[in-house]
Amino acid sequence: MAQMWKCSGLRWSDDGPVLVWSGGRRSPLRRGKRVAFGVAEGGVRECVGARGHSCATRARVSGRSTGARCEECARLDRAHSVAADTIADDPRPYHVYLAWFGPGMVKVGITAVERGSARLLEQGAVCFSWLGAGPLMAARRAEELLRAALRVPDRIPYGEKRAVRAVLPAAPAERAAEIEELHALAVTLGGWPESLVPEPCQPVDHVGVFGLDGVPAAFGEVAELVPGGVVSGELVAAAGPDLHLATRRGVVVLDTRLLPGWGLTAAGTEEGGQLTVPVREFVTPQDGLF
Repeated sequence: MAQMWKCSGLRWSDDGPVLVWSGGRRSPLRRGKRVAFGVAEGGVRECVGARGHSCATRARVSGRSTGARCEECARLDRAHSVAADTIADDPRPYHVYLAWFGPGMVKVGITAVERGSARLLEQGAVCFSWLGAGPLMAARRAEELLRAALRVPDRIPYGEKRAVRAVLPAAPAERAAEIEELHALAVTLGGWPESLVPEPCQPVDHVGVFGLDGVPAAFGEVAELVPGGVVSGELVAAAGPDLHLATRRGVVVLDTRLLPGWGLTAAGTEEGGQLTVPVREFVTPQDGLF
């Protein structure tokens, strides 16, 4: 019987993206690496639980879900989330940032200073700059100020982030332009929290880190994993939770948030480049990454 693994998801380290497995095993993902796995025959996708605890009912979850949690576990996880605005007494300092995902697509957000730029890599931010740093509630007030005064959203659906990567400007200066403009406006707003220390605009570009330069256009994305399905391909780029894999059918995007909850097995060499899971093809032909 083939050994089965459970994936905990993708993490970004100083050395790049890493797949994390139950038990702590880690698989670094470098461009050119073969990514190959099968989904256990007859398997089901089970809820991954919340806050380090297993799901009490081992509930089944949809193969298309990027959260991999049942309703109850999702509620418990959200109840202890800084992003959900349910924690007000975190003593750690927080950064406020502006993140750019493509033309006309900038968001404001907060992340603990100790996390560095990990949150931006996890979101697939093509370019970002810090805006200020200070206590959590001051960071939240600054975030709300930008939403109200400049209409900068704090959330952008991931499908939209993915779609605009097809039209990324080639020059880093062009990719930074919108952030620089909004940064200049933000620091002059009335109502800026006194305890939040403004930081200069210093755009950081992730195109090189993600490997997006010159990547072949993808024809579609994995819609879900299914029992007995195989995904096998060469890693050509990685952005946020997405892996861009060159398969026999062309480049396909795999959102690694679809992996947790499944029992996965190693795929053999004879399955190199295979793709036997449902794929959602992109409706409009893309000239760039997608």
